[in-house]
Amino acid sequence: MQTMRTPVKLTAYALGLVAVFGAAAGIGSVVGLSEATPPASHDTHAGDARAEGAAAAQVPGGLQVTQDGYRLVPVTGALAVGGAQPFAFRVLGPDGEPVTEYTTSHDKDLHLIVVRRDLSGFQHLHPTLAADGAWSLPLSVASPGQYRVFADFQPAARAEGLTLGVDVPAAGDYQPRPLPAPDRTAEVDGYTVTLAGDLVPGSSSKLTLSVSKDGAPVTDLQPYLGAYGHLVALRDGDLAYLHVHPDGAPGDGRTAAGPDVTFFAEIPSAGAYRLYLDFQHGGKVRTAEFTVTVGPQTLTSVAPEPSPTGPPSPSEHGAPGHTHE
Repeated sequence: MQTMRTPVKLTAYALGLVAVFGAAAGIGSVVGLSEATPPASHDTHAGDARAEGAAAAQVPGGLQVTQDGYRLVPVTGALAVGGAQPFAFRVLGPDGEPVTEYTTSHDKDLHLIVVRRDLSGFQHLHPTLAADGAWSLPLSVASPGQYRVFADFQPAARAEGLTLGVDVPAAGDYQPRPLPAPDRTAEVDGYTVTLAGDLVPGSSSKLTLSVSKDGAPVTDLQPYLGAYGHLVALRDGDLAYLHVHPDGAPGDGRTAAGPDVTFFAEIPSAGAYRLYLDFQHGGKVRTAEFTVTVGPQTLTSVAPEPSPTGPPSPSEHGAPGHTHE
């Protein structure tokens, strides 16, 4: 869910923003700045892939359709609004052939994220792989517009995962929605999810999401793809992507099944981010959504000197916001 990556420093499973996610420490990475340069080669194509990989290492995951010779290629040219229609795509390898062998990550060989360019209509999906390398699934979106489709996967021939992204349209009258205001509480399907903690650019940030229902803490969350929760973050504007996983895992002897699910993530810049938490309870997966605004004042880890005219203005994170639909 490099969506989607295993717990280590990665570009995204890991919403590539720079986030490092260790199995024990639970750290996720938003931007893959530490990706090693491939060994020298006399092969011209290998040199091209090397240069492409070096450039890719400087940007967050999901912003590119191709990286290190791998390319995301839609087979279906448009998304269906309303009723589901087949949607298919392939991942081509450095040899130009469809990739058919993948390393399983969090119970799946590939995680697909679909979201409209205004950050609405989020879906986390798992298509089926055919023998010819085509991934497919029935897919519909609620509203017309331009959608970003992210594929988070790890080819079997590669030691690290990738997150590639491509725009796919849904025909119709596009009416973009404004980004919801920051809010620390989200309501979804009768559940209340509360966000604690702040994102600080360039520093590992602890986020704790607490799930309750009818005013009572939920203490029997069910494992979903090997975890009690999955968190995707998308940066407003360019949709830079990071998928992280929580600290701990079901059955490890130390991680409770709720109400708290804790993540550690590092973002590369100030700005507005949309957070999507997937959690499972009562046999159904639900998604709680939050808007988080990170101001430029948080770019330094050193506390600012008190102003002679008074204390600094309060963080925007506590501002009143929207109710998740």
